[in-house]
Amino acid sequence: MPDKLKYVLLLLICFAARIAVAQQYPPQRYDPNNPNRYNPNNPNQQRYGSDTATRSGKALTSDQMIDTLRKREQRDRDTVIFTSKFIKVTNESLLRDSTQLFAIDTTLANFENYSQLFQPRSPKISLGGTEGLATRSLLFESAKTIGFDVGLHALDLWLLKPEDIQYYNARVPYTLMSLYTAGSAEQIFKVIHTQNIKPNWNVGVNLNFIGSRGFYSSNRVLGQNVSDLNAAVFTWYASKNKRYNLLANAILNNLKSPETGSILNDSVFTSSRGSFDKSTETVRLPNNFENWKTGGIYIKQFYYIGRIDTTIRKNNANILPTQKVSYTLNYNVTKYDFLQNDVDTYHVFPDYYFSSNRSRDSLTVTHVQNDFGYSFYLRGKSNQFVKNELKLDLGLTHDLYGYTQFVSDTTVDQYGNKLRKPDKKQDASFQNITIKGKLSYRFSDRVNLEATVNQIAVGHNFGDFLYDAKALLAGSNKAGKIILDGYVQSSSPSMVATNWVSNHYIFNNKFANQKTTSVSFNYINNALQLDLKAEYFLIADYLYFEAQPGGVDAHPVQVSNNINLLKVSFGKNLSWRNLHFDNYIVYEKTDYQSTLRVPEVYTYSSLYYNAFLFKQLHMSTGVNVRYNTTYTAPSYAVGLGQFYNGPDVTFSSYPVATVFLKGTIKQTNLFVMYDYANQGLFSKGYYTVNRYPQQDHALKFGVSWMFFQ
Repeated sequence: MPDKLKYVLLLLICFAARIAVAQQYPPQRYDPNNPNRYNPNNPNQQRYGSDTATRSGKALTSDQMIDTLRKREQRDRDTVIFTSKFIKVTNESLLRDSTQLFAIDTTLANFENYSQLFQPRSPKISLGGTEGLATRSLLFESAKTIGFDVGLHALDLWLLKPEDIQYYNARVPYTLMSLYTAGSAEQIFKVIHTQNIKPNWNVGVNLNFIGSRGFYSSNRVLGQNVSDLNAAVFTWYASKNKRYNLLANAILNNLKSPETGSILNDSVFTSSRGSFDKSTETVRLPNNFENWKTGGIYIKQFYYIGRIDTTIRKNNANILPTQKVSYTLNYNVTKYDFLQNDVDTYHVFPDYYFSSNRSRDSLTVTHVQNDFGYSFYLRGKSNQFVKNELKLDLGLTHDLYGYTQFVSDTTVDQYGNKLRKPDKKQDASFQNITIKGKLSYRFSDRVNLEATVNQIAVGHNFGDFLYDAKALLAGSNKAGKIILDGYVQSSSPSMVATNWVSNHYIFNNKFANQKTTSVSFNYINNALQLDLKAEYFLIADYLYFEAQPGGVDAHPVQVSNNINLLKVSFGKNLSWRNLHFDNYIVYEKTDYQSTLRVPEVYTYSSLYYNAFLFKQLHMSTGVNVRYNTTYTAPSYAVGLGQFYNGPDVTFSSYPVATVFLKGTIKQTNLFVMYDYANQGLFSKGYYTVNRYPQQDHALKFGVSWMFFQ
């Protein structure tokens, strides 16, 4: 019996000890971000280690309870760090065959090459080497378009078009702000903001501003400043069942580009005296400029019918339909204005038809496009990639055009007074109906064949066509892939070449369609960072602008013989540890070098060193060098907006080098560079267009901020 009592007593002691321990708390550290934690400097605060049995709790009201839950939710939200992984991006071309989304680009690759003029693989010539001026491609580039064409493309590079809009799926609001500046000579500011108002509905806005005074005769004349505005609002809606998609945008462009006729000093780089102050150099026309205004609405809808497949590759889920119907509405109004406010003292213009001291040339074009499409897919099921897929696209496009052209003319009223007012010279409206078809067959993700037909069957440009065929043959990652392409095209001559009325140029011509036949071979090996492309062009009835020898009377001319052109481009990137050497070279050869004024060789090289500092800062520093061989430079027709073959002038050509330092800090990319750093080493400057000197050396700065809310 005593032994049993002993065990009972031991059990009671253990139970009492457990209760005593339950009243004790581990030591607490003071947390300044949590007012409920113990504060040793506050004598009125209840200490956690005190006896809880004597504490009396106070009941919370409903409002206090809501505030408490809200604070708890906010504290939980602060633990999430939003990054670019929450943002996915796509565009219309990636949504044509399926729904594809990709991560936004946050790398430093090509960041310092912000300028549209100096893209490594698509360089441009311009009237001054700064953004916003009239441009043309330095290399030969064939436009694969058919149908009505006004023929004014000098400022196309600065337009924001529906195909340029990117659409997002943003799990958090996303803002991208970019600033690029070379002081008063050039300033570019861009803003993109987008957010999802519902999980399947995104909206956003684009704003681009370009301002430039240039490097010559720019400090005192407001009319010589570039002033460009691009604005767009866009939205992407996808139904919850992934069958219906809506893409829509509204775009406004307002471009003002000076056309000064160049500086009067044509020997600014070659004369012994040079230029004391380039900003005070006299220009031939100080108050002339082009003004393009566009406004439009673009709406594209498509609906998936039947079975929907999903493929998953590289962490991206692509939605693949088996049938699709689509409808696109594109409404656009474009107004081209040329304003001359100076007396033509230096004979920039060839002639005057209405007024000798003032020009107000205006062309307004209205375009309404309705596009209907149906697509049929026949494929096997796979969640990795598509095998044995047959796809047929059928489409019908209706284009309705209307245009009106005005000039400023002098008239006499009933009282004998001379008045200047707009005078309508011509107007017209017409339509085109285009039949479209595309047949493609994909054996696997490594073999794909496709053929495309575009034919204008009815309307103003009846007979225009574009037939295209392409084959993709891909091996392993180390073997690379081959792309074979060929097309035949027949396109109508532009309006500016056939039916044009302005103060300085009047044309009424009949030309045959320009016909282009092209074949190309392209080899790409990502593992070796190598790509090779060979292109051959056969051009019949080539249409271009030329002037009389030594003259400025630019007018359209058509070549009766065939023109042959061979273009070979090669790119190869080399790397050793953190040192990189990227190269790109183009060779062009034609039997009509005097007509197609392009350099025979163009090269671009970039030597740079990458480094990671403190595990947070990614930096890259190096030098970019671009060079092209000498060629007969084209001239520019002020008031007509055309680059033309004028005097046979060939300028010396030297490399142009840019030294740069760029880096990434968290969500911000920055660069500092000294453009044309070698000015004065080989020459004082350079030309790409007759009479128009290019930019001087300049210190440039760029920054791109990303904000996630």
